[in-house]
Amino acid sequence: MKFSENWLRSFVNPPHSSDELAHVLTMAGIEVESIESVAATFDKVVVAEVLSVEKHPTADRLNVCNVKIGKAAEDILQIVCGASNVSTGVKVPCALTGANLPGYRIKKTKLRGIDSAGMLCSAKELGISEAADGLLLLPDDAPVGTDFRGYYGLDDRIFTLKLTPNRADCLGVLGVAREVAAITAAKLHNSLAINAIPGEINDTLDVQVMASEACPLYCGRIIRGINLEASVIPLWITQRLERGGIRSINPVVDITNYVLLETGQPMHAFNLEKITGTIQVRFALLHESIELLNGSQIDLNPEILLIADEHRPLALAGIMGGLDSGVTQGTTDIFLESAFFSPNVISGKSFQLGFSSDSAYRFERGVDFAATRAALERVTYLIQTICGGQAGPVTEVKHKLPQRSAVNVRINRIKRVLGINVDKQQVNDYFKRLGFDFSVKEDIFNVKPPSYRFDLAIEEDFIEELARIYGYDHIPTHFPHASMAMLPASETEHSSMELKQLLVARDYQEVINYAFVDADWELDFVNNSTPVTLKNPIANQMSVMRSTLLGGLISNLQFNLNRKQTRVRLFETGCCFVRNGESECKQIERIAGLSYGDVVSEQWGVPARNVDFYDVKADVEVLCRGGRTIYFKKFLHPALHPGKSAQICIEDRSIGWLGELHPRWQKKYGLQKNTMLFEISLESLISKSLSIVKEISKFPPVRRDIAIIVESDISVYSLLACLLAEKSAIVSDISLFDIYRGKGMENTKKSLAFRVLLQDTEKTLMDEEIDFAVANLVEVLKNKFGATLRN
Repeated sequence: MKFSENWLRSFVNPPHSSDELAHVLTMAGIEVESIESVAATFDKVVVAEVLSVEKHPTADRLNVCNVKIGKAAEDILQIVCGASNVSTGVKVPCALTGANLPGYRIKKTKLRGIDSAGMLCSAKELGISEAADGLLLLPDDAPVGTDFRGYYGLDDRIFTLKLTPNRADCLGVLGVAREVAAITAAKLHNSLAINAIPGEINDTLDVQVMASEACPLYCGRIIRGINLEASVIPLWITQRLERGGIRSINPVVDITNYVLLETGQPMHAFNLEKITGTIQVRFALLHESIELLNGSQIDLNPEILLIADEHRPLALAGIMGGLDSGVTQGTTDIFLESAFFSPNVISGKSFQLGFSSDSAYRFERGVDFAATRAALERVTYLIQTICGGQAGPVTEVKHKLPQRSAVNVRINRIKRVLGINVDKQQVNDYFKRLGFDFSVKEDIFNVKPPSYRFDLAIEEDFIEELARIYGYDHIPTHFPHASMAMLPASETEHSSMELKQLLVARDYQEVINYAFVDADWELDFVNNSTPVTLKNPIANQMSVMRSTLLGGLISNLQFNLNRKQTRVRLFETGCCFVRNGESECKQIERIAGLSYGDVVSEQWGVPARNVDFYDVKADVEVLCRGGRTIYFKKFLHPALHPGKSAQICIEDRSIGWLGELHPRWQKKYGLQKNTMLFEISLESLISKSLSIVKEISKFPPVRRDIAIIVESDISVYSLLACLLAEKSAIVSDISLFDIYRGKGMENTKKSLAFRVLLQDTEKTLMDEEIDFAVANLVEVLKNKFGATLRN
């Protein structure tokens, strides 16, 4: 919402500077986004009249002008001008000798041998416009000799408001003026001429409102005999439109736009000659279409409300008029429309149609239905004043309008919500300043919201209004006082923060992504063809709920690679959503990581190498610590390389997976190096075992190695699990230290070498005890796995 400060001050003029006014508005919830001057700074520019124009004797494109700059006989200057639109009798701004214009200073000079004592100016040269075709021509009644800056209102400033959707009442200058008057207690001067215009002719159009809930109030009238060719819009209207961000089109359209900015009521004028029969307010029929004023050809659907005649659509109700029925320069008879359309009907149509308009922006937020007819009278008055014409009587069709129910506001509730003492008289004064109708009984105010405030419905809404007028910056700050106690920290559970800190310590960085993802990610990375879809996605590439964190991490990797990051290590914790039946879905919290590039940052002490499967496996083992046995087994995953992927298991239960990204996806997503990934259920990592004190032996350990040959398909984990289960008490540790396949070994066999540590806490072990314990382990391997000792 943009408007002229001078326009606002014609309604209410508080004793505040521009910046102070912006501050009080912002502190009351009407945020002022910016304040701009309407023109650059300049001086010594006056309104001048060109008395004569003669060709320059030595320059084809220059003219020698005699210019009157005042009433005295000596106030005539000779100025050389090169503008193509200079002519005798025109009035233009003239910069006098010594004037400071944006970027340069005017001096008395000679142009091709002819004296020139000033400069006739264009809008661009004065900093009013970015482009200009010639001199800025002024109205014929512009007073010669007057300071141009004051005459043209250039000491004005443009306010731009950033309104919240609930404050549609401030989408007109009059609404902002009401707000300023309430906040500052300044007097509101409502100088609008909104007296009823009596009908001078009897011409009317029948109006049929077929969608009464969508349009509970429709007003219209005919005006005949307007003369657009001879009409000139007053300077004050064109300036206010321009400063409100609206370009001038023709007198009738300019007047409806002016009243839109003034009152916030959108209106439309139809060319009466283009209307056949009656005016109908109805929903569109299938296969109907309309060409709009912006040149768009729209195929309509039954959800769109129309203004139509007996044969065709004329306008999209509350959004935009049709091109064929619009007012043009040759129009003489018009039909004016002023209506109230339900916000529910207009809301969302701009998104659906792919464009917005000033009318739709206001109607979808709510327009003052009590001022609908008054706005029509205001436009009628301005059209007759500027364009002439005779007005017919107003046709009004009214149905059930929104009800404004009264609400009880209690004094004690105000104190409880705001934390301040606001006495009964203050509340009374504030409600009067806000223009609310109310009655008082004891300590209860029964308040009825005005028709232009759709955001007031419950007691807290009115308490907020009191807080705004009281001043948020006047409400004292009280820090809360509460007893503090440390929350219990479980010794048998990891917090998610602890898990994150483990990964940060491993050189990972946390990312946070949307749970809404591209459907292609679900198909590529988890082969999910039936993801949980969104009914109203915010973007095409965010149309489904994720069932894996992988897609977001790959997207983050691409983002970093595009910014020349060669080593990327990321992790994320978040919810994933999977179907649990046809109509239900369940939410699973997971933690996932990605590693790409060198295993360590570039440095002189460590040779560069790319991260591999075993580097990420080590990270996962650290993450899964907690006194439980973790193991990995071969696993096929749609996102991973079939020979470099594994399932992560704890106590015979799968908790996740890790591996290298499949070459197919690596190529598709433009990744030059191998990408390592893991994803684990967060719930499975929460629990941990309590630490148990164990006596440290003072006797030396004994090492024995066992080298065996087994079938290739027997996993090391199964061998270790069996050995650890069957070992004697003096065996303290068993681990694998060598795997061999190759020369001297059958193709279906492999050689494994285990290190066995033996130690007792009470004595030094004897050879017989050691040999017996090792022989027992060898016997277990022979009996359960068919292992043979390797020579």
